[in-house]
Amino acid sequence: MDCKTSEEKINSKYMDASLIEAESFRIISEILNEEGVLLPSENEAVIKRCIHTTADFDYAKTLMFSENAVSVLMDLIRKGADVVTDTNMALTGINKKELFQYGGEIHCFMADEEVAKEAKERHLTRAYVSMERAMRIAKPVIYVVGNAPTALISLMEQYDQSGYTPAFIIGVPVGFVNVVAAKELVINSDLNYIVNRGRKGGSNVAAAIMNAVLYRLREPDQ
Repeated sequence: MDCKTSEEKINSKYMDASLIEAESFRIISEILNEEGVLLPSENEAVIKRCIHTTADFDYAKTLMFSENAVSVLMDLIRKGADVVTDTNMALTGINKKELFQYGGEIHCFMADEEVAKEAKERHLTRAYVSMERAMRIAKPVIYVVGNAPTALISLMEQYDQSGYTPAFIIGVPVGFVNVVAAKELVINSDLNYIVNRGRKGGSNVAAAIMNAVLYRLREPDQ
């Protein structure tokens, strides 16, 4: 989606973080309206937060949602599901205060020495092995993947071969090798997911999706 912009001047009114965010979302909504883009109400908050995080309106077209994805994810969070990320950046970016109030914990095994050792011995990526490690968690797990397509490949191979079922996959790895194909594996499955089709994504986008859903849970009607 192409957005025409004119030279912007500093507006001293917008020096407060909350005002900046509110104005940003107003501008996003205005541009989407001008382009004639109508977002599904359930997915709107997620899509707009991804656009807010990246300033990239392509997310209005490329974010894919399984049936009732946002409702399913909110229900998992309410019931205390754990979260596993493929990067410490995504872990840092997720609002843990919001998550913890529902009883969920958040993990990233990428820096685990045993994971690194096993990955080297098996000639696999740490992301692949860290997902196997996460599968030992004895409760539903929401996987938040923003960097490594091999994390998605690991999850999908275990799903196909052993029957392990991720409770939810946020799959938005960024890059050029195995990225598109790994995302399509998830999209073509019967799992619960939010996936960005194509090469774009990143840990910041993965965290933004999770935060968008956490913030929706604040709303009185949820």
